[in-house]
Amino acid sequence: MTKTHRWLPHVTVATIIKRADKYLMVEERCDDHGLVINQPAGHVDQDEGIVEAAIRETLEETCWLVGIDHLIGIYQWSLPSTRAHNLSTKTYIRFTLSGEAIEDKSDQLQLDSDIVDTHWLTLDEIENNYIARSPLVIKSILDYEAGQQIPLGTYQNMDLAET
Repeated sequence: MTKTHRWLPHVTVATIIKRADKYLMVEERCDDHGLVINQPAGHVDQDEGIVEAAIRETLEETCWLVGIDHLIGIYQWSLPSTRAHNLSTKTYIRFTLSGEAIEDKSDQLQLDSDIVDTHWLTLDEIENNYIARSPLVIKSILDYEAGQQIPLGTYQNMDLAET
C-alpha cells in the first residue's frame, strides 16, 4: 500500500503598517537566503484569531503596538524548493492585514531572536535594496497601495465567538 502524506498548510499572518511613505519591516535570517526583508509576520497560534495574531506578531518582531483595521488579502504560496524536488510541499496560507502604529515599546521589550533589525522603508527601498523573504512581501504591499481593503468583519472566528 502506498503511503500518502496529508497536506497541512501553515496558517500565517503579516501586517502592513505604513507611516508617511514608509512601511514597518523586519530584517530577519532565513535558511535559504541569509538576511531577508519581510513584514512583521508569523504563525497563528491555537485559540487565536488572525487579528490577535497580527497584533502579537508585530509586537514581538518590532516592539510596536499596532491597531488593525483591514484585511488586505489571503495568499497561498508554496516554497519552490519543495515543489521542484517533489517533496512534501511546504505551503503557507497568509492573511495580510493592515493597521496603524500606536506605540513604540522598544524601551520595554526585546525583538524576537530571529529578527536582526526593524526598519521603516519606502517601497522603492524594499524593492531595490533588500531580498524579500517571499513574493508575498511585495505583492501584499502592491495590493495595499492599489487600495485593496477587505472589511475585518469578512473574517469570522467562531471559536472566539463561543467564549
